[in-house]
This record gives sequence, C-alpha cells and structure tokens, in this order.
Amino acid sequence: MRASVLSNYLGRAQRGQAAGVRLSCGSVHSHSGPAGSYFPPGGIRFQVIPSESDHRSVRVLLQRVSRAEVRVDDRVVGRIGVGYCLLVGFTQTDTEPQLFWMADKIAGLRILADDAGKMNRSLADVGGAVLVISQFTLYGDASAGRRPSFLAAAPGPVAEPLYETFIAMLRDRGCTVETGVFGAMSEVDLVNDGPTTIWLER
Repeated sequence: MRASVLSNYLGRAQRGQAAGVRLSCGSVHSHSGPAGSYFPPGGIRFQVIPSESDHRSVRVLLQRVSRAEVRVDDRVVGRIGVGYCLLVGFTQTDTEPQLFWMADKIAGLRILADDAGKMNRSLADVGGAVLVISQFTLYGDASAGRRPSFLAAAPGPVAEPLYETFIAMLRDRGCTVETGVFGAMSEVDLVNDGPTTIWLER
C-alpha cells in the first residue's frame, strides 16, 4: 500500500478517535464495507467503532399498565388508567431530533391488547394515556465499585428543558399525558399489564 494512502486513512481514523471512537484493523479482501469502515487498496481495514460514550442517548423504560400514578410528598401529581408509564432519562448531548423520534415511536407503538389478546393496538386505538416521569438513574453505571455513577446523566438545567419538550411532542401527537414533578423524590404505583416492559433508546 502506498504510504500516502495509508496516511490518509489513518488520519481519518485518528480524527474519529478524537471524537470518541477507537480504531481496529484486520485483513480483508474487499474494497467496500459498512459505514465507518475504510478499505484502502492492499487489503487492510481500518474501522471506526463507536466507543462506549457514543452509546449514550435518550432512554425510555416503557411499561404497559392498566393503571399508574405518581406521588410527591404524599400527593398524587399524575394518574392514568390504561396506557404507558414512561421513565425517561437524558444525556447532555441529546437533541430535539432524538426526542422527535422517541415521541413518534411511543405514539405509534401497537403493544396494547386487541379483542384476541394480541399486541395490536396503539394508545389512540384504546383511548390510552401516558404517565411521564423523569428518571436520571437510567444512566446508572455500576460496572465499577458498589455505588453506581450517574455522570452520563444530564444535569437538571440541561435535562429539564428536554423533558418538557418531550412531553410537548407527545401531546402534539394526540397523546393524553400526565406527568410527575421533574427532579422530585417520587413514589410510583402501577400495575404492569402482561407484564410488558420495553426499553427504548435513540
């Protein structure tokens, strides 16, 4: 392989590393590959692989419920019947397009039971609602030590506007939305129907 070609590909990979990716090399016999892979002439592959930090994103733990409520200081602040209880977390790099995708996904999901008991109906089909609760602990990292780290979670001043925007997007899609109180110590009481629990990430 010519030195200039190798230098070019190494430079591109190294720039990726600076943005939080790592480099892997391997022998291949093709000059085409997936996005993020570089196949210069000579059969050596340089592939940009997302690092663990790039996997941070909007996270939603969705539970299908027959009822749910959230209390703050012994006072019910949000209550729904049939629908979804959403525990929602954000990182500092989350953007509105991610929230847009998530709101669309949740509004359109067909995981509520039809007359045959199959997952085939959406919130709109059954007149369901969503209960949205902020949950920074979705980013708890317990890989080291005995106390989880929450460094990946967005701080309140960043997360709260994202939380409010997400709620508004759900309402814009016709969802009936109840909420908790952002950042408050809360008690959540629900009946998980199924049980049915889905992890959504974008």
